[in-house]
Amino acid sequence: MSALSSFPINAKWPAQHPERIQLYSLPTPNGVKVSIMLEETGLAYEPHLVSFETNDQFSPEFLSLNPNNKIPAIVDPDGPGGKPLALFESGAILMYLAEKSGQFLSQDPAERYQTIQWLMFQMGGIGPMFGQLGFFHRFAGKEFEDKRPRDRYVAESRRLVGVLDQRLAEREWVMGDYSIADIAIFPWVRNLIGFYEAGELVGFKDFKHVARALAAFVERPAVIKGLTIPARG
Repeated sequence: MSALSSFPINAKWPAQHPERIQLYSLPTPNGVKVSIMLEETGLAYEPHLVSFETNDQFSPEFLSLNPNNKIPAIVDPDGPGGKPLALFESGAILMYLAEKSGQFLSQDPAERYQTIQWLMFQMGGIGPMFGQLGFFHRFAGKEFEDKRPRDRYVAESRRLVGVLDQRLAEREWVMGDYSIADIAIFPWVRNLIGFYEAGELVGFKDFKHVARALAAFVERPAVIKGLTIPARG
């Protein structure tokens, strides 16, 4: 009997490799944070597509793993103490994988917490604000005649990109060395100017340091691969 047999999610997405980390996700900005991290660390994993088109995220099996019905989520059959561990929230998963692998999160206490603060900057600022801008500019919100909601998120997104640009003016990556902060932030920056088509709206051309780091990010082999995982059906 495998360590995954007690998890209801295994009934809907059976593990072919139950000894590996099981990833339940979709290639969205939040989802690819974890697939990129797994590729960067070299940890063995098995991806499973959670399809929004068929409302997989609301299935009882998925909700048993993440009651907040959001991707990504993981089950590590070899968690702390050799016991299986289930986790949701991409930021928490990045921290866990960094600790498990010993990569992309410094062991120096000061640098460690500074890295975490930039991870929280993405979780509390960049993700929510860019997501709202995407709604009002690319999706249903563009039908609203009142542009004040959109403009609010345009201004806040521009401000956040400016904060990031200032941080990157004197260092290659957010913490100098590549870290989980970059893995969290740059999928969202890529989405802002790509899928959301909001680059001109926020004046992205003004932020040369962010553009430079983003270009380096998307050229990393682990990023190139992770951006397509799990493969869409």
